[in-house]
Amino acid sequence: MKVAKGPKGYRRIIPSMTALVEFEAVARLGSFTNAASELGVSQAAVSRQVKFLEETLGVKLFHRSHRSISLTGEGESLYLVVAESMQKIAGVFDRLSAGFEQQELVLASTAAFSQLRLVPRLANLKRLQPKLQLRLTDPMFIADLRHNEVDVAVRFGDGSWGDGTATLLFDEEVFPVCSPRWLLENGAPDTLEALARMPLIDSDSTSEGWMAWDTWFASVGYRPARLNYALRCSIYTDAVLAARCGQGVALGWGRLVTDMLASGELVRLHTASCKPADSYYIVVPHGRSITSSITGLVEWLHGDPAPL
Repeated sequence: MKVAKGPKGYRRIIPSMTALVEFEAVARLGSFTNAASELGVSQAAVSRQVKFLEETLGVKLFHRSHRSISLTGEGESLYLVVAESMQKIAGVFDRLSAGFEQQELVLASTAAFSQLRLVPRLANLKRLQPKLQLRLTDPMFIADLRHNEVDVAVRFGDGSWGDGTATLLFDEEVFPVCSPRWLLENGAPDTLEALARMPLIDSDSTSEGWMAWDTWFASVGYRPARLNYALRCSIYTDAVLAARCGQGVALGWGRLVTDMLASGELVRLHTASCKPADSYYIVVPHGRSITSSITGLVEWLHGDPAPL
């Protein structure tokens, strides 16, 4: 079979969008009959479209038995792509048909920043921008903003990234925290040596520059022979939760635990603190149009910095 050189229009590559729609319904519902009912056509019509798709591709998309059907490997591959694409198309149609009454923006941040800093403040954002619909995503899946549908990202670093324009959001301070009950039962350490002997809750260092206990102690000028780890976590939010539950002392990233300090869920130990050289930045991908919604979101992120 000779393949024509040069670019192909979608119509030449995908001969029938109707066939894809009906295939998606069959695959999702696991039934030609149910798909026909949902689409408002006959079962025979659905069968013809799926058969046409199979003949065009030259592969079987379904295993057919007397009472059931299941996707083949090729069918599964096609379904995953078609289903995701149709969901995105449906989302755009919903927004367009609503006359942009709801404007979705995709905001990327670490799970810790999202859960501890953003989500508790969303009610205020909703009051300021009632038409804004926010979608939060984790940057571990979108390391390069140039190839993803991200409108704004919050990053921790030095502000030097090649895929967007960075604006300083605020700095950071890191210090020990624990629950009020734990402090009452164990007392506050008066030296770094005493702190190192206490049950420490650690979380993994990350590529974004987040530090663990060993790095923190080094940054404040003390290198203990050993550290007394009570619990190690791969996720920072787990370490914070463990501290709140009285399991020991965790590192408090000030911009993230400010609400828990204010509410009394956590208390700060004033043994020592570290101010990292890196800071939080707002990053807008290169080539992204700066809409009023993005401007409003950036202004909201800048607001209420909660000084440490």
